Amino acid sequence: MSRTLETTAPDGTSPAPARKKRRRAVVALVLVAALGGSGALAAIRPWEQHGTASEKPSVGHGTVAVQKGSLSTGIQVGGALSFSTPTPVITSGHGTLTALPPVGAVVKAGAKLYEVDGRPVVLLTGDRPMWRDLGPGISDGPDVEQLKRNLIKLGHADGLGLTADQKFTPATVTAVKRWQKALGEKQAGTVTLGSVVMLPQAAVRVQQLGAQLGSALGATAVMTVSGTDLVATAQPADNQLSQFKPNGRVTVKLADGSTIDGRIRSLVHGGSGDGGDNGSDGADKTTVTIALDHQRQAKQAGPSSVTVTVVGETVSDALIVPVTALLALDGGGYGVQAVSGATTRLVRIQLGLVADAKAQITGDVKAGDQVVIPK
Repeated sequence: MSRTLETTAPDGTSPAPARKKRRRAVVALVLVAALGGSGALAAIRPWEQHGTASEKPSVGHGTVAVQKGSLSTGIQVGGALSFSTPTPVITSGHGTLTALPPVGAVVKAGAKLYEVDGRPVVLLTGDRPMWRDLGPGISDGPDVEQLKRNLIKLGHADGLGLTADQKFTPATVTAVKRWQKALGEKQAGTVTLGSVVMLPQAAVRVQQLGAQLGSALGATAVMTVSGTDLVATAQPADNQLSQFKPNGRVTVKLADGSTIDGRIRSLVHGGSGDGGDNGSDGADKTTVTIALDHQRQAKQAGPSSVTVTVVGETVSDALIVPVTALLALDGGGYGVQAVSGATTRLVRIQLGLVADAKAQITGDVKAGDQVVIPK
């Protein structure tokens, strides 16, 4: 129930009507002064619920200084740092595993990856797995070309005039024998099925072993290997994907608080991309894989959680205020209440970039000016 508060004059009589009118005029002038002294700029605060005094108590206010600095748009997504491109190694041929590398070992193309029946199985670079013995008299094929590329790159074809074509030539036999001699193996000039593992990477890191010493070769993976570089992976929400563009630049914040710049290498829907397994929850999401600019810094941090930031538009030397300082002006546009001593004035401003609950403004204000914000 509302109440009316009446005042009386010292002699017990009610004030004159003319006196009441003067008092109401003074109150109106005070309100105008609080809005900047101009009846032309009516303003409301967008965050306040407007209504009667009985619906909501008045909001307390404080002040904050106008800052000068940089402001940028962008989004942040949680992710992980892991070694790239996990690949299962499926063996060919028959035999018993007699040597396996330790987890974390790095094996380069041309070196022994594991051992079967006491003989090395060598890592070579290629996209196609071997499916037959390679030697004199075999038909032409891309597997021959793949082998010859490796022999040339490893230096075993020097002076032979060997070209990376699909023919197994006498020069190819000589290059194979040189390679077998370097391995300490019998120089047969023939590459038997199961003696080589072809993988796309020129070097791999042993991520996990899938078999034990003494196990017979079968259809299961002997091990899982990865690339030797760490990558960042993230699975943004559908409404964030438009910010992630192929070859786009991002910033990755590591667990120790340091940051590394990176480049978006791939976007793969429904999988874990080039990084590690992100679990079944990511089956319907798009995985973004990011190549990092500085591997040494990344490897100091090691596999861990990271935060991926996509930077959008950026401004520098901008005047910045909290968005709560903005007043929506009657008729459109925005303003702020600038405070000087015990007085305030309403300043119309131009709104620029808005990000992280901060806004870039231009107008009759400068860095260090105090503006009104709700407490």
